[in-house]
Amino acid sequence: MNASDLDNWFVREVLPLESALTQFLRRSWRNRSDVDDLCQEVYVRVYEAAQKEIPDPVRPFVFAVARNLIINRVRREQIVPIESLGDLDALNIAADEPGPDCNAMAREELRRLQSALDNLPPRCRQAVVMGRIEGLTGREIAVRMGISEKTVSEHLSLGMCALADALYGEQARKE
Repeated sequence: MNASDLDNWFVREVLPLESALTQFLRRSWRNRSDVDDLCQEVYVRVYEAAQKEIPDPVRPFVFAVARNLIINRVRREQIVPIESLGDLDALNIAADEPGPDCNAMAREELRRLQSALDNLPPRCRQAVVMGRIEGLTGREIAVRMGISEKTVSEHLSLGMCALADALYGEQARKE
């Protein structure tokens, strides 16, 4: 595509989106004086990308460029005031992953839970696993275990109390 065709495409397809793009940038960026500069930067990036290949469809591409531009600017700032963005969810910024300390604590809690489950009487453990982990109803558990629903309820109650006691000790009994 030659420069003249590219310019015509840009005027025909991209420039009509200016109003919606400006509105998006105003909603997403705290400093209104930056909106015109952001808009121009979006245009430059879209034009440069179109030199390699014309995006189709155009509108989602333009707004993806705008969103990525804002995300990059937010990441570059050292401190981001809470009012810097209108709506973080609208930008689809990935949430921070839990750190190694959180992962280690979660693994330890799982080990404690597995140990507490292992210490339950076998029939009680079986009822708890089916009811609380597999999500079966009392009736389904009763059929699988060949016992009454009342007995299932007793196994679940005893098992959950034992787990709470093993995991939380005195704290569980107070609540």
